[in-house]
Amino acid sequence: MFPTLDTERLRLREITQADAGGLFACFSDDRVTRFYGQETVHTIEQAEAFVDFFANSYKDKRGIRWGIEVKEHPGIIGTIGFNAWSPKHKRAEIGYEILPEHWRKGYTFEAVTKVIQYGFDELGLTRIGAVVFLDNEASNQLLSKAGFQREGILREYMYQNGKAYDTYVYSILKNT
Repeated sequence: MFPTLDTERLRLREITQADAGGLFACFSDDRVTRFYGQETVHTIEQAEAFVDFFANSYKDKRGIRWGIEVKEHPGIIGTIGFNAWSPKHKRAEIGYEILPEHWRKGYTFEAVTKVIQYGFDELGLTRIGAVVFLDNEASNQLLSKAGFQREGILREYMYQNGKAYDTYVYSILKNT
C-alpha cells in the first residue's frame, strides 16, 4: 500500500491519473522545468505518462513519488520523492518541484523534511543525495537549510534543452 504522509499544512499522497492536470500544470511551466534536467511537456498525454512512470517506479522499488497537496485544498501543487532508490545500498536521491504560485511559502521545505524522515525511518536509508543545477539558488539554499552538505560539482552532468550543465551534488546522512 502506498504511504500517505501528513505535515502541518500538507498531505503527501499517491499520484493518480486524476492528477494529470496538476502534473501538466507543473511540467508545462518553463519556470518549473528550467532547472529540472527534463524538457517541458506540451500535452496532457505526457503528464499522464508520468503517472504510470511514478507507479511503476514504486512497484519496482526504483523510486517513490508523492503528490504534494495543501490540506483542505484538493489537487496537487507539485511532487516530491526519491529517484535512484537502491534498497540494497540504502540510498536514494531526493527530487521535487512545486508550482510557482506556491514558491516561498515554506511548502517545499516542509515536504522535504517529512520525506527525509520517512526515508531514514521507514525505508532504512543511510544516505539521501540531491543533484542541483548550480544556478538553482532556491534549491541550493533549501537543501542547506534542511541539513544537506554540498559534496562537489558534477561537470556537465545534466542536459536541459540540449545543453550540458554542471550540478552540485549534496547528501545528508542518517547518523549526522
